[in-house]
Amino acid sequence: MRPLRPRFAAGLLLAPLLTGCFSSGGSSASGGSTASDGGRLRVALAFPPTQNLSPHGQDAFSLARLGISEGLTRLDANGTAAPALAESWSAEKGGLSWLFTLRDAKFQDGTEVTPAAVAAALTRVTQAKPVPAALSGVKLTAQPAGEGRVRVTTAVPDPVLPQRLSNPTLAVFSPKAYGKGAVSPIGTATGPFELTRVTGATQATLNRFDDYWGGRAQASGIDVTWTADSTARANALRTGAADIAEAIPVSQAGSLDKGTVRETPTGRTVSLSLNSSSGAFADPGLRAAAREAIDTSVLAKNVYEGKADAGQGLFGPALTWAPGKRVTPAGRAKATAPKSAAITLATYDSRPELAEAAQVLQQQLQKAGFKVKLEVREYSRIESDALGGKFDAFIGSRNTMLDTGDPVSVLTSDFTCDGPYNLAQLCDKAVDRAVARAAGITDTAERRDAAMAAEAAILATGAVVPLVHEQAVTGVAASVRGVLLDPYERAFVGTGTRR
Repeated sequence: MRPLRPRFAAGLLLAPLLTGCFSSGGSSASGGSTASDGGRLRVALAFPPTQNLSPHGQDAFSLARLGISEGLTRLDANGTAAPALAESWSAEKGGLSWLFTLRDAKFQDGTEVTPAAVAAALTRVTQAKPVPAALSGVKLTAQPAGEGRVRVTTAVPDPVLPQRLSNPTLAVFSPKAYGKGAVSPIGTATGPFELTRVTGATQATLNRFDDYWGGRAQASGIDVTWTADSTARANALRTGAADIAEAIPVSQAGSLDKGTVRETPTGRTVSLSLNSSSGAFADPGLRAAAREAIDTSVLAKNVYEGKADAGQGLFGPALTWAPGKRVTPAGRAKATAPKSAAITLATYDSRPELAEAAQVLQQQLQKAGFKVKLEVREYSRIESDALGGKFDAFIGSRNTMLDTGDPVSVLTSDFTCDGPYNLAQLCDKAVDRAVARAAGITDTAERRDAAMAAEAAILATGAVVPLVHEQAVTGVAASVRGVLLDPYERAFVGTGTRR
């Protein structure tokens, strides 16, 4: 048996408040369930794996949402770090390091979760290429600290480190997962469901992990189908082929039984990113012309049928602290005439509203004098080109609280020179300074003020145009209970999810 461990209180962290809270839509979805077998769940997801379910890229969010993987911490409904594999933590050395006390838990291969295994897993994340967005601008080291504890150290004090470690790309896997090549999540994670089989980018089989530290899941397993076609996902729910379907298009929501449609306010913003490093939109005047040509109210009313708000900024109204702190961008360039400037506008079809929005924007930009070519693909086939700056303009949907629950983290990832998710190819010294200033502030209110000042600096460049702030629309069969409707879109099924 392990020796008794000292416990460390988890301090109050920066907590961006969201309206609403985690909703289960039925019976409790918390850990500790010992209810009778709820049968297998059939889940239709929208976004096929792009990296063979690598836990160090965007596929990590699928692993977390399906209850396969977990990290040292998780985010609660208010964006505060809550215990997961770590039961408690405390800051040391003025915030340069944090000491995490692990709970008794097992990996799905039967081995014990130890400080050495956790430290090795976190070290492997820091070596991933490209670096996960949650670690953008962060140099992190992890070492066993004895007595069931792990010490995580950063080069400079990181006040949101416990929140940062909740990111699914920093999940912990057993030593067996880490070979010379890709990390394998099959049978090596710690969540209530074990990934046992993957069929390309279309299907996966999960079985209940009976030794899960949080209690035996009610569902005996999950059969996952990735279906990029949104109409097909809605039809699967309608015909009973799926118990849960994510990202139901607003055009389909009205045709489903009222009791099967769940709407959740989120931190998700749909934005138009303009390639500021090459092509037509390297000219600030043409970026300004594009921004002035766009009427976002049309998108919110017609494309999203009222299930979204017109774009107000990078951080939408679901983040209750944001609207009152918004700063008007200063020093914007004056618009110049497009003179038939040719541009390629791209997006993906896994969220059908994006393709429809692209058509509306194509018309609005053409009316302003641009010559617009439209390109729409599946997300898995367009992500690398979008991140590589292959398009002049790209429409994407991003939960701005997804990475850490901290507004500064997404600004660092998406809009700084070295940001790994910089769709606008933006590299602006004033922006980098504003984001760096925000990153160095520990006080919650002051950090949010600085984040909104950085938002204003980003919007002043014209490299991004916020279009709408979305709600998540999820389809849940009437027989299903305990679905996790998470405003951060990291959780979907848990120990209490069953049918």
